[in-house]
Amino acid sequence: MSTKIHQLCDGNGRPLVVLLGPGQGSDSRMFPHLLHALRVHRRGRGRPRTTPDAVLGDKAYSSRGHRALLRRRGITAVIAEPQDQKANRTRRGAKGGRPPAFDTQRYKNRNVVERSFNTFKQWRALATRYDKLALTYRAGALLRAVLIWLDALGDTP
Repeated sequence: MSTKIHQLCDGNGRPLVVLLGPGQGSDSRMFPHLLHALRVHRRGRGRPRTTPDAVLGDKAYSSRGHRALLRRRGITAVIAEPQDQKANRTRRGAKGGRPPAFDTQRYKNRNVVERSFNTFKQWRALATRYDKLALTYRAGALLRAVLIWLDALGDTP
């Protein structure tokens, strides 16, 4: 009966993809759907851009499946490896493989996503979730995303 907002945002915290998922479901399951929905239209002619330069995520997104998906699409994964995965890899020795590449300087910008969610939650309708229908709640989330982009573009007085 509950829902959760999932989003991809650019480096400035502006939402690019907003999806609604089940509230009891994990964030990690929505990751492939978010990447599939990503379309950034270009100025003028040409196909929309569907591959970001890098994806910054927290430890919940550190799985072989997610890393393989990003590698197939040519996207740099900036995701920290949890302690249990490190322990399992080192326990296996040489068969455990190399640790995944990790850029600590880029990872410091991961808080942009958290700040973007805080901007979303400044809207009382999204923070309190009084809507009965998920469709209405998603419409509110999309409306908030549009307002964030209008504010960033300076199209409003």
